[in-house]
Amino acid sequence: MRLRSIRRRRSALLAVGAVLVLGLTAVVFVFGRSRPSAANAETQPPRLELVPPAAATSYRDPVMVRGRAIGAEQVTIGDRTARPAKDGSFEIQLPHAPVDTTVVAIGAAGEKATTPLQVGVALPRIRAVHVTAYAWAYDPMREAVLDMAREGRIDTVQLDIKDEDGMVGYDSQVPLARESGAASTIYDAATALKQLHDMGIKVVGRIVAFRDPTLASWAWHNGHPDWVIQNSSGQPYSSGYGAIAFTNFASPEIRSYNRDLAIEAARLGFDGVMYDYIRRPDGNLAGMQFPGLTESPSDSIATFLRDCRDPVHEAGASLSAAVFGIAATRPDEIAQDIPSMARYTDFLAPMLYPSHWHSGEYDVANPNAQPYDIIFRSLQDFRARTAGTNTQIIPWLQDFSLGVAYGDAEVKAQIDATYAAGYNGFFLWSPTVSYHSGALAPN
Repeated sequence: MRLRSIRRRRSALLAVGAVLVLGLTAVVFVFGRSRPSAANAETQPPRLELVPPAAATSYRDPVMVRGRAIGAEQVTIGDRTARPAKDGSFEIQLPHAPVDTTVVAIGAAGEKATTPLQVGVALPRIRAVHVTAYAWAYDPMREAVLDMAREGRIDTVQLDIKDEDGMVGYDSQVPLARESGAASTIYDAATALKQLHDMGIKVVGRIVAFRDPTLASWAWHNGHPDWVIQNSSGQPYSSGYGAIAFTNFASPEIRSYNRDLAIEAARLGFDGVMYDYIRRPDGNLAGMQFPGLTESPSDSIATFLRDCRDPVHEAGASLSAAVFGIAATRPDEIAQDIPSMARYTDFLAPMLYPSHWHSGEYDVANPNAQPYDIIFRSLQDFRARTAGTNTQIIPWLQDFSLGVAYGDAEVKAQIDATYAAGYNGFFLWSPTVSYHSGALAPN
């Protein structure tokens, strides 16, 4: 009897134990399925959410970046770092609008979440006149331009950096500008920029890119013939611009030179850099050679802008290009493909001078005598060619007489046509730097 009783108690205890083990196993199983393990939690990347930053008005404007980084210990943008609050919120102020930047949220175990940061730059309106280096250095001409600024008729001065002769107007420190004799002391860049900026006036520096007699002649006579556009006989390609006038846009050294000048100008404080003569010479393409060219001339011009865009932006300036009016319909004549160039510029500045159009262009019988009509219609074509890009259009308008006398009325007609076409800015060109200020309404 006693033996049977002991056996019954053992059996009962074993049964209870089995039930407890099964219960604990079930609890562990359910708990394990309902909650992640500590190891899994540690490897879960943070959740990163950005508030779209407000558009800047300059590549030098500071930019505030805000968002939430849930589960992050820190957030970095370049060399800037912030520690998120308990709810994951953070803010980081950048010194200027970034280029090709990524936001990184880092967790406790080093796990990361990343997202690209894009900050739009909405450039302010430009109402500008062109000023050569020599005109700026001459008191009466400079004061006439400054009077227009004081009266609120212009908000921007377009000041030459490198002109049609290839001379750099100030004492550039770019090595090739000094070696070739291009650097000069016609004006002091820092003084000019401070004077204009103190007045609230923006400054766009103009670089005449590939028409460059100074550098072309120096290169040809100093063992760099491949830096010069050549004719079919291997001699410098001569044109209406001179015997040795055009440098070779396919040359890496020529491209670097013009890019370095733009970066230097941006660092000096120019608000924008505009390339002019960013093209091949006009004429029969079959009679030209471009040593080292591996793509079409139009593609080479566009890739030059592509290579310049980010470095110029990072230095603080906008990037633009002056283009022929005919480039909208006949790009191959001068290697300016407008849709391609538009992808890499903040704005394009088509030279729409009425005196330069043929009779009947855009169904305008006499463009030179019909400045409103030719400006309005040609701008419609540029709008179509740049559709789908972020580039703006800011045209060059004519303030000189060539065949037809131009005064306040003719200049104002072009400005009115620009506004009517939906654009709110312009550059005026006068080769003598003498402007009809009566055409410009005070702001």
